[in-house]
Amino acid sequence: MAGLLQNGIYNETDLFYGDHLTKTDLSSFQSPWIYREEVTLQPPPRGEQILLITHGVTSRADIFVNGAQIASSSYQQGCYGGHQYDITPHVRSGSNALLIQAHPTDYLADFGQGFADWNPYPPDNGTGVWRNVEIKHTGPVSLSPLRILTDYNGTGTEVTVSVRTDVTNRENGPVTGVFQGAIQSEDGSQTMPFSSRIRLRGGESTTLSVLVPVKNPLIWWPAAWGQQPLYVVQANATIKDQVADRARTTFGIRSVTSSLSRESDIWFTVNGSPFRVRGAGYAPDIFLRFDTTRVRNILQYVLDMGLNTIRLEGKLEHPELYDLADRMGVMVMAGWECCDKWEGWEYNDDANGLKWGDADYKTAESSMLHEAEYLQPHPSLLAFLVGSDYWPNDRATAIYTSALRRMDWPNPIVSSAAQRGYPSKLGPSGMKMLGPYDWVPPNYWYGSQRGAAFGFGSEQGPGVGTPELSSLRRFLPSQDLDALWTQPDAGLFHMSRSDSQFYTRSIYNAALAARYGAPSSLTDYLFKAQMMDYEATRAEFEAFAVRQSTSRAATGVIYWMLNSAWPNLHWQLFDYYLRPAGAYFGAKVGMRIEHVVYDPESREVHLINHSLDKRGKRVVVIDLVDQHGKPISTDEVSVDTIPNASKQITRLKSVPEIGFLRLLLQDPQTKATLSRNVYWVSDHIDRLDWGKSNWYTTPVSQYAKFTRLSSLRSAELSTTVTVQEKSKSGLKVGVTLENRSKTPAFFVHLMLLDPATQEEVVPVYWDDNYVTVFPDERLRVTVQVAEMTEWRVVMVGGNVDRRVIGEGK
Repeated sequence: MAGLLQNGIYNETDLFYGDHLTKTDLSSFQSPWIYREEVTLQPPPRGEQILLITHGVTSRADIFVNGAQIASSSYQQGCYGGHQYDITPHVRSGSNALLIQAHPTDYLADFGQGFADWNPYPPDNGTGVWRNVEIKHTGPVSLSPLRILTDYNGTGTEVTVSVRTDVTNRENGPVTGVFQGAIQSEDGSQTMPFSSRIRLRGGESTTLSVLVPVKNPLIWWPAAWGQQPLYVVQANATIKDQVADRARTTFGIRSVTSSLSRESDIWFTVNGSPFRVRGAGYAPDIFLRFDTTRVRNILQYVLDMGLNTIRLEGKLEHPELYDLADRMGVMVMAGWECCDKWEGWEYNDDANGLKWGDADYKTAESSMLHEAEYLQPHPSLLAFLVGSDYWPNDRATAIYTSALRRMDWPNPIVSSAAQRGYPSKLGPSGMKMLGPYDWVPPNYWYGSQRGAAFGFGSEQGPGVGTPELSSLRRFLPSQDLDALWTQPDAGLFHMSRSDSQFYTRSIYNAALAARYGAPSSLTDYLFKAQMMDYEATRAEFEAFAVRQSTSRAATGVIYWMLNSAWPNLHWQLFDYYLRPAGAYFGAKVGMRIEHVVYDPESREVHLINHSLDKRGKRVVVIDLVDQHGKPISTDEVSVDTIPNASKQITRLKSVPEIGFLRLLLQDPQTKATLSRNVYWVSDHIDRLDWGKSNWYTTPVSQYAKFTRLSSLRSAELSTTVTVQEKSKSGLKVGVTLENRSKTPAFFVHLMLLDPATQEEVVPVYWDDNYVTVFPDERLRVTVQVAEMTEWRVVMVGGNVDRRVIGEGK
């Protein structure tokens, strides 16, 4: 499908519109597809070889070179089945034809990349060559990709780096030579040469390990905690003064460990400090296309929101993703996917994948060896999950762990993402996968059951992520737009598969109507949806922050999900077109590195600190007003902040029937506001019926009442828009909002538009949005984008009329 799109047989805009994907002719995908390339080569001199290396073909393939078959689909299996073939005897001078015949993928029978209920299945089931195929020319000795180990444990001024490679003698007779190279910091400040003798018998392969001391090492940190210095290793094998093969890799010096608490919850540490995962599940493109710029933008959104980790559930992507994560400081939880063939275990009644046979274990081994080999040096890797919804059986576990050890895997190995069971070789995963996946109210996360904020939640969320209208119009026809607000139980093709629990927005829509009032129009529905999404995501991340220091600590959470494989209506923190909306900014507020949080269940106010170094006096200002803006109470609390910890600082005695709560965190020395957080509050909170919980949600027996928010008096906002920076690197605009009325200006949405298209510019980085401005308050926000010639800022809110507030050239 990627090839057909690239060549104009299909058009993405049309294909993703409505249910057009269902109209794709499937017959063309029911037979093998052939990929052919011509490469100019010369037969190598005696003693040298030309190798063909596969990195990703879904899911079974026959391979031919100049008409000679060098691999069959009985061996080249699995979407991650990386193999190396000696094609030297088949190479001829000049043009050489490489042909790969990829057989149709059956998710239940093959190790493909499926999407479970994330979205409709792609028409081709991901069949085809999806990663590069490599041709390599080597001398009599070849080197494997370099692997790196260090003895760094979080302290010390000298680190020993072990540079490892598998050296193979491709000759029949013995060879001697030298393995030599250097480690150099990318900034050029450090260079450490190394060398080791090579002595191999004919056909022998061995592992070389060279120890290199590094004084005053540059330490790699996750983005929120420090810099990401990288080292480069370049090495070669020299035989008879001729370079036989070369290898190169980058790595970072850092330490990752894991352990289980007394409640069997997993804890991670990075460089000796407790690392509480605040992450989300990454989705690749539905047709397995890879765009480096797009992935860079996605990871930049990850950092902008304050997330520190992404989880790849079997979608292990291209090497460039890990290179980006290394340089940007994003941690990665990699692992195999759920369901289908991958989890065809005799004890798994939830998936229909065919049970494994002997050949499948061989495919699993080659897949694990290949992925571990190229993931191994990356400092961004946090862990590898050898199971997802279910744990692998003992035979598969032994294969996986042996392959990881063979590749000198330096990071934790986790048995699965769930608590259902575990292989004896690995023990409990320490992760829970108890939902929810559909809407739950904000106070759910402060409970003590299921997916609430304790332990490590491996995939969970309130099922939100509604795009704004500008995005919706790109993929929903008018009847589907109408159905969003007029048919609350309608099946929606852009939610999930039709046989999925998530094919409708019924649970979400029932809550929206009960809490905020039945929508009166599409615009009203989408405004209320952004409120729902904002409070839902903020609450999840805030609760896991509040409880990071409790007796049963919240050790991490993976939000379900980060992004979507195609235009979707839920399970995303920003939409397919990279437009952030309510869910994005709720998450961003909830993950500020220093923050103040309100727990609606207990009415407690908590101080959050996610940093490793920020400490000292802080002041928290707590302002509570009613729906008309009339002050109810003002309080000011002085408190000490502690790095990487949370604490309760006060409790509200009461809240009004409906009102607004503003929490300001200030540094008393610099007078800077470190965090600002506004809640709409009610003395009637949502009541959960925990006893009726299921795997995807917990029902609500009584909803909070926020219907009066639809009838707030109009607020008057004075605005000033100024250009703070304009250069080839980008545009930065400041927006000042001043509320001169007595009523809070509620949930004000700011948009930066391209006047030519009237579309929001993406990617876009607002430091805050969907803001509520108190009476007599002056609030300043900024927005940054890449360079643009003309721009326009538009403002709209719950009780603020839509208008243009600034523009420029």
